[in-house]
Amino acid sequence: MLIPLSGASQEALETLPRFTLGRVFTEWGIDPIPFVVTVWAVGLYVLGVVVLSRRGDRWPVGRTLAFVGLGMGAFFLATSSGLGRYDTTLLSVHMVQHMLLSMVVPLALALGAPVTLALRTLPRKPRRWLLAVLHSRVAKVLAFPPLAFVLYVASPWALYFSSWYDASLSSTFVHQMMHIHLVLVGTLFFWPLMGVDPVPGRVGHPFRVLLTLMTLPFHAFLGVTIMGQSTLIGGAHYLALREGPMGAWLPPVLDDQHLAGGILWASGDLIGVLFFGVLFTQWLRSSMKEAAREDRRLDLEERRRTTTG
Repeated sequence: MLIPLSGASQEALETLPRFTLGRVFTEWGIDPIPFVVTVWAVGLYVLGVVVLSRRGDRWPVGRTLAFVGLGMGAFFLATSSGLGRYDTTLLSVHMVQHMLLSMVVPLALALGAPVTLALRTLPRKPRRWLLAVLHSRVAKVLAFPPLAFVLYVASPWALYFSSWYDASLSSTFVHQMMHIHLVLVGTLFFWPLMGVDPVPGRVGHPFRVLLTLMTLPFHAFLGVTIMGQSTLIGGAHYLALREGPMGAWLPPVLDDQHLAGGILWASGDLIGVLFFGVLFTQWLRSSMKEAAREDRRLDLEERRRTTTG
């Protein structure tokens, strides 16, 4: 029996060719909300860099590459490339998209230090508004590390084990807002941990490393849970697709779901370990700078004692 698909994308879904790695780079489409977010974010960031350059100030090229290239580039790739075209066709493709949006994009955006750039380039009044937001009680509560950790860890469970994911498959608006949500929750968690921007919730390096390590088992457990369960996620939607023209090439629903769980498990651990490496490097550099400052202080004291003696 054919289960009807809801949503305006039914016709497009039925005509998608067999998914391959090459389709990620050849099948493109525009989702309005993510596209507008990409254009505005990149435009404002580049404008800030240009303002600094005209003023004679330097802005690190690495930060620009991190924000525009890796951060917003990964966001656009995840939502507009073949990943975005097939994310409602294969759960495994959606899971790749999920990890890009929830981990890679927030990390890269944080490395780009857009808040610092804004504080250095905004006129006086908008800068005061931004500072007021950063020091507001709402910002401090949302950036409180334990709360941000709970939100980050709980969101995937709420997405895949409630009606939320089914709603994202049947509503284009909910689907696009889910993409924004993944980035925002990842930003709340990772931004203070990077310690580049002057945002609320920043903690010492040992606690940053601890929070990062704590996320690894949660990703792994969720991935293993999805791999091992027989209950289908978005089952009605994915089964209906296999009754249509794409049924000739789509893999069994449960096999694709098990693959999605494996992607979540493996990629979550990999990206988490890479982030742990970044934090450890920051911690090491901070310790070396502190040691250098202490050496200079001791040398200065020694010279003063020698002079007075």
